[in-house]
Amino acid sequence: MRSSIGDIMALWQGRSKRKNTGGQYRHFRGKRKFEIAPESQFAVIREEANMKVYRTRGNNSKGRLMAANFANIFDPKTGKSHHSRILTVTENPANPNFVQRNIITKGALVQTELGIAKITSRPGQDSVVNAVLVE
Repeated sequence: MRSSIGDIMALWQGRSKRKNTGGQYRHFRGKRKFEIAPESQFAVIREEANMKVYRTRGNNSKGRLMAANFANIFDPKTGKSHHSRILTVTENPANPNFVQRNIITKGALVQTELGIAKITSRPGQDSVVNAVLVE
């Protein structure tokens, strides 16, 4: 009999089938739903901002930002925050391909109306884009 959880084509984050020596572990149970990773969806720069709300363990919820065009920019010189439009992604150390696709992740450098800023929040977890001016 096949498990409905095992039939899902998803990233499984359970224990490996192999030991460090190359031998196989004996399975003591099947896959569990909490061991399945969420699907990869990234926040992109788009005019109409939208967000998805996901249920997590313990009936908590998490907001995933799907598209954004504004960010909360902190200026360390003045100590003030400003609401500024994001123009484009200039550099992303997570993946160089994310620059071409305008995908926003933590650590990405974005060009804003105030200048170049580094993203400090996690848009896929926090559902907000916070950044610090680099210049």
